[in-house]
Amino acid sequence: MMITAPIVEVDKLKMYFPVRRGVLGRVTGTLKAVDEVSFSIAQGETLGLVGESGCGKSTIGRCLVRLLEPTGGHIRLAGKDITHRSQWRLRRMRSMVQMVFQDPSASLDPRMDVRHLITEPMVIAERGSRRSRTKRVDWLMDIVGLPQSSAAKFPHEFSGGQKQRIAIARALALDPKLIILDEPVSALDVSVQSQVLNLLLDLQNELKLSYLFISHDLSVVKHISDRVAVMYLGKIVEMGAADTIYKNPRHAYTKALISAIPPPDPTVTPAPIVMTGDVPSPIDPPPGSAFGRRVNHPRVDMTAGLDLSPVLIAPGHWVAPDPCALSDEDLKKLGIDVLN
Repeated sequence: MMITAPIVEVDKLKMYFPVRRGVLGRVTGTLKAVDEVSFSIAQGETLGLVGESGCGKSTIGRCLVRLLEPTGGHIRLAGKDITHRSQWRLRRMRSMVQMVFQDPSASLDPRMDVRHLITEPMVIAERGSRRSRTKRVDWLMDIVGLPQSSAAKFPHEFSGGQKQRIAIARALALDPKLIILDEPVSALDVSVQSQVLNLLLDLQNELKLSYLFISHDLSVVKHISDRVAVMYLGKIVEMGAADTIYKNPRHAYTKALISAIPPPDPTVTPAPIVMTGDVPSPIDPPPGSAFGRRVNHPRVDMTAGLDLSPVLIAPGHWVAPDPCALSDEDLKKLGIDVLN
């Protein structure tokens, strides 16, 4: 595919939450959910964002649609900074970026029928006439594979896969350029997952959409993504083309995630890389390599004070220069001498 100019640019994004304790709710710490994350998504491109639960993936998605106001950094949508823009001024930008949530049963109002659910964004945005909205709802139901006759039904009358199709149709109502997909198929059966993923790919080709696809399932991300970014404890540790990440991962955490993908051949016994230890707390995390502290790596002390922001290790391939996660050969390539 041909990649064009970025539809969204994220520069050193931070999302910190105060930790309050006691009767008076005093602030006793800071939870660093997202810590200086940078990436961009081009028009027509899909960036897969993967990592364990609690690493900050969904928080990034909520920041991009401004359900959360970032603590620091910048978010530029179509070249315009929306990081701290007021909700009133954001109304003009809402049509450009929409979100599809993990659980369609929770994101669809059970008191509204399908036609009203899909029409609501157009009404709020004061888009079109009543007649044109009706025609657009019919068209949206067609392209997501639902019969127009079901427009009068309510969410509880549909299966999980059909509900997610309704959620996708609603996200497309305002003709967005970027859609945040937050675990959109994790609650669905495997057979339904493939149908929804193929629908998303068809819609992307037809409507020239950009996706941020958030998931913990690397096999799903591999199927749909052009590039993949791997997150660990609020930071991106590796990013590059999907084929490069899956065939030649450099970071030890990425290697462990990929090794956990079940092989398609049932006769092949998987050999996952088992990581010992627990993920450090995101509340005032210790300095240095969070991954190194998890596995109790002998080099972890030398990482205190190091800048572990991703750097280029090959064309289009970024990785955190972590002495606890890279091979000696890669560290040498990056100019890091682990003997000193």
